Amino acid sequence: MAASGKLSTCRLPPLPTIREIIKLLRLQAAKQLSQNFLLDLRLTDKIVRKAGNLTNAYVYEVGPGPGGITRSILNADVAELLVVEKDTRFIPGLQMLSDAAPGKLRIVHGDVLTFKVEKAFSESLKRPWEDDPPNVHIIGNLPFSVSTPLIIKWLENISCRDGPFVYGRTQMTLTFQKEVAERLAANTGSKQRSRLSVMAQYLCNVRHIFTIPGQAFVPKPEVDVGVVHFTPLIQPKIEQPFKLVEKVVQNVFQFRRKYCHRGLRMLFPEAQRLESTGRLLELADIDPTLRPRQLSISHFKSLCDVYRKMCDEDPQLFAYNFREELKRRKSKNEEKEEDDAENYRL
Repeated sequence: MAASGKLSTCRLPPLPTIREIIKLLRLQAAKQLSQNFLLDLRLTDKIVRKAGNLTNAYVYEVGPGPGGITRSILNADVAELLVVEKDTRFIPGLQMLSDAAPGKLRIVHGDVLTFKVEKAFSESLKRPWEDDPPNVHIIGNLPFSVSTPLIIKWLENISCRDGPFVYGRTQMTLTFQKEVAERLAANTGSKQRSRLSVMAQYLCNVRHIFTIPGQAFVPKPEVDVGVVHFTPLIQPKIEQPFKLVEKVVQNVFQFRRKYCHRGLRMLFPEAQRLESTGRLLELADIDPTLRPRQLSISHFKSLCDVYRKMCDEDPQLFAYNFREELKRRKSKNEEKEEDDAENYRL
């Protein structure tokens, strides 16, 4: 059954519906893998349309499952579609699509978290970072369990211009739990503003383009699903190493309901905490009573730039982790308690 909508003049030949394939192959969504199948081909067509013009494009689809979005991508007249699927149960159904679109669909049994997509397509597709995005796209209905770690991994790839971004400013169109989608696109001051908001928006133009109701999926998840489009920026809004930005942002948002100085204090060892936090805030010109969600990307840029200078002055500072200091302190206290108990027995 061809997908609905007029994406292009190239159409797949008649095929069993996604529901029929699921029944034929006796497929069931694995709860432990947070799998949810999207069966409405009008919605899969819409996801593909929102990805942009895919005519003669090279597409990397993550988590194709039974192949709903896969069909819509193939119907968009792409040059090549590469799918990476971890669950072997879905391979036979995807092979049906490959047989129906000879030379168009390449199937890899693998894990998207470790797959080396930078070697998957021709070198000729690479474009300078300053140019328009390359004719390479990433599309996927991500399992909820991998969506956040995967987007963080890809954001780091954008920062380093490696992984899927060796081809240039590769665009991504991905699904997330609605709450996560809202966080990714949340503006300064929004209640949804979070670590993900800052990490995504300092590197990309992020748009939450539409929401899919949970009942469109099988099995129905407890939440609705948001479709988010990412276009990497030519110039990141914070020009510091990804890990440094991530550390500053994480520390700020770990106390999201407190004033921002509360989280920033945790960047520094206890012995110098108050003095160093005051210096950081003063040099970055940040009001210490702002809440984390009130900090703009410009605020974070100032904080990261000043923190980088402080790390350059004290090379051991960046490696400092307050949780490790707490563990050491707890361990010393436990040892002292054991010694005191032993002395008491003696």
